[in-house]
Amino acid sequence: MTAQTDSSLVRLGEIDELGHEARGSAGDHAALRLWLRLLSCTTQIEEEIRKRLRARFGISLARFDYLAQLHRQPGGLRMKDLSRFLMVTGGNITGLTDELEREGFVTRVGDPLDRRAWILRLTPKGRSAFEGMAREHEAWIVELLGGLDAKAMQQLHQHLGDLRVRVAALRQAGREDGT
Repeated sequence: MTAQTDSSLVRLGEIDELGHEARGSAGDHAALRLWLRLLSCTTQIEEEIRKRLRARFGISLARFDYLAQLHRQPGGLRMKDLSRFLMVTGGNITGLTDELEREGFVTRVGDPLDRRAWILRLTPKGRSAFEGMAREHEAWIVELLGGLDAKAMQQLHQHLGDLRVRVAALRQAGREDGT
């Protein structure tokens, strides 16, 4: 399928929503067009979630993601592990921790195995607040992806998983040969 026959591109262009796909052209390799479409979808969905989180809960996506990671680890996480999971700097985690601790959402306790480290945990208030947000967040995701039937969703999930394995293998091979 070429870009000229892609009816979704025509419709997206009509409503000024091409996003990253505006960078592509019909002559581009199919892999490049797919990359731009994946990037556009991710950006579009993320922007909508950011908007809804801010409007409904007065919270940023970064704070939501931070709370989500702690919610998955009831015993808590070291700050450096949280930083790694969220793929942000330790400074970002420190700033968010300070804010969320002041608001009573998280607590910071010394790590008994390493006096230099902190373990972060949700407080009962933080856990309750996050669980309410998470329920609505999940409903938003279901709504936004609702145009895909169950089979298409499962297939897309599998294909993207296969793609991630391929990219991870290429990255590993690059590490092994020093590139």
